[in-house]
Amino acid sequence: MKKMKLYESRDQMITLIRDNYNVLQAMSAFGIKLGFGDKTVHEVCQAQNVDTYTFLMVVNYIINGYRHQGPDEHISVPTLLRYLRASHEYFLGFQLPSIRKELDEALAEDQSMRRLILRLYDEYARAVLQHMKYEERNLFPYVEALLRGHKPTDYSVETFSQHHSDTTAMLTELKNIILKYLPSNGMANHRLTATLYYLYNNEEWLQLHSNVEDEIFTPAIRALEESIESRTANSRLTDMLTQASDTADSLSDREREVIVCLVQGMTNKEIADRLCISIHTVTTHRRNIARKLQIHSPAGLTIYAIVNNLIDINNVAL
Repeated sequence: MKKMKLYESRDQMITLIRDNYNVLQAMSAFGIKLGFGDKTVHEVCQAQNVDTYTFLMVVNYIINGYRHQGPDEHISVPTLLRYLRASHEYFLGFQLPSIRKELDEALAEDQSMRRLILRLYDEYARAVLQHMKYEERNLFPYVEALLRGHKPTDYSVETFSQHHSDTTAMLTELKNIILKYLPSNGMANHRLTATLYYLYNNEEWLQLHSNVEDEIFTPAIRALEESIESRTANSRLTDMLTQASDTADSLSDREREVIVCLVQGMTNKEIADRLCISIHTVTTHRRNIARKLQIHSPAGLTIYAIVNNLIDINNVAL
């Protein structure tokens, strides 16, 4: 078995292309321009503002099927997002229209068959368009919100996974029809053969595009979701503690004195006598304390008094 080669940041970029020219399409999606000489992958990525680690992760997956096992905190989600957007632009703006043009020209001499084949192709192209536009309307804005630290409640990467449809069936049918049933003369045959090559190449790259979404992008988004959920939970806990602290500060000195008396087990009359106030005033203080602290039990007030240093735990009968 041939040993898998994993490309590294110190490898020359041109070596990747010599080993597998399909890397060219990935480079284009990352926005890497040609003319990089003998520079290493890291030097090219750094010069063209592309995250090296993420580029190599995608390239090694495309070429060798290699994927990091488990969550990978080194993946750059913004870089992946740019890669996927650029891939959409390539497929929708260049690849699919170019293939249609090739089909149209290859079948120019048989207008009836041309219309039928183009109808099949247009159905396939429309399915790809709907698939990618769904991601652009729903998934990509969701990821951008996550990157801003906000997690919308009406969408998740799990929702995306459930709607991640396969568009290859229609393309397979189209290829089989061309291979099995289209009669052609010499030149038309050359054109159809070349167009079939484009179709197979398009199918392969769309599948790789989908796999990158499933195997690299989706796990990275799940990790981002979990990170935000964790931060949100910690923030809520901090807010609760801060609110409790603020509430403690909002108690009056008299209310604190009433709490100490209650913790010591005094009745309303005993508290009134101790503080030289009326029983009605004691009742009012107790009602305000319960409203502010949302604590109604003697045990709860005892814990509150200890935590807020209103009374020494050693002086409490437990």
